[in-house]
Amino acid sequence: MARVYVGIGSNVEPEKHVSLGLRQLRQKFGALTVSTIYANPAVGFRGNDFFNLVVGFDTSLAVFAVAATLRDIEAHFQARGNGTKQTSRALDLDLLLYNDLVLQQGTLHIPREEITRYAFVLRPLAEIAGERQHPLLGTTFAELWAAFDTSSAEKLTPVALVPEQYDSDDCRSR
Repeated sequence: MARVYVGIGSNVEPEKHVSLGLRQLRQKFGALTVSTIYANPAVGFRGNDFFNLVVGFDTSLAVFAVAATLRDIEAHFQARGNGTKQTSRALDLDLLLYNDLVLQQGTLHIPREEITRYAFVLRPLAEIAGERQHPLLGTTFAELWAAFDTSSAEKLTPVALVPEQYDSDDCRSR
């Protein structure tokens, strides 16, 4: 079994899409370890605030099968819109870690560089996987978070979200 960590983001009806995204991930992968959800301003473009969190789960699927499943879930939500990287998203799922794998093949880069670049990725990852070591740096995620320049982290606001609020199987973005 592989331990996998996935970053989740949404700034289009984020309460709805994060809840529905969590449901889809549970259906595909089973039990999830879920971080706190944080609201933060859009980075790199003007847009609504994002909700961001990280989930962890165990799977017997190969890394490419996990990545394909995440892409399928995103497509179900019509998450990628115009294909531009920095744009509003109904649901964005980023494969951050797959065990201690280091991989750069096509668009699949593990571990994701965003882990050490953005507080909205590192903070929730450190929250649920603080004792794990970054596969390239050999430093734990808790240590990375403790050393992080928290000037950007001040923009993170914890969000209380009740996933059961959205008990619909209709996951299409409206």
